[in-house]
Amino acid sequence: MGLLYTKFYMDFGDDEWRQASADPLTFEALRDGVVLEVEDSSHRSHKLRFRKGGRIQSVRVTGRFRLVWDDGDVA
Repeated sequence: MGLLYTKFYMDFGDDEWRQASADPLTFEALRDGVVLEVEDSSHRSHKLRFRKGGRIQSVRVTGRFRLVWDDGDVA
């Protein structure tokens, strides 16, 4: 299971992602190879490449966002 914390709100493009649920807030990749670039709380940049159907959860926790995904969803 992957886990990152970021201070920045994530914007998921309509052509690459769809909202799969609202509680917890979960997004699903609509095609293979969708890249999500995230700057973590330590200002390191991460590029995550998701497979079609891959999901990522975003939860707001004390002034930052916790992003969680299954390792099998990342190519």
